[in-house]
Amino acid sequence: MESVRVLELPKCKMVASQCAMFGEGPLEAFDSWFSTLKREIFPRDFLGFDESRGGFVWYYLYQEGMDVPEDFEIVDFEGGLYAVVTGIDGESDVDAMAAVKEFLQANGNLEEDPSRPALGNVITSPAAKEALGYGQMDYYVPVKAANRSEAL
Repeated sequence: MESVRVLELPKCKMVASQCAMFGEGPLEAFDSWFSTLKREIFPRDFLGFDESRGGFVWYYLYQEGMDVPEDFEIVDFEGGLYAVVTGIDGESDVDAMAAVKEFLQANGNLEEDPSRPALGNVITSPAAKEALGYGQMDYYVPVKAANRSEAL
């Protein structure tokens, strides 16, 4: 059974935090804000690391009419295909990333897309986290159709 699935996130608008590291005000404020929103069957938040600014940016899927604090901006999200694998929140992602690389090598139709950031989100509800004793995290690796002309 495959442990990696491929999802397409649509082009959309996202509410974005300021770039920061965990424990710093901007991410704490974003967590406080989105934690007040109604929990749905699937998480609507995504965390990415901005290499150029050296910190994390937290995103939340924007809905028209949403009350967004002034400290956050609404950005255009490019969307696209992502290879997604589940790991344990707070632990190393080495095994999860190895599973994605193995999946991409075995499949041959997809390759990593370095033009878009990798994302992640915690998928475990509070009740599931209590039952499991840990949280689960989905890791989203941006992918695109492989450039197959090299093999021809």
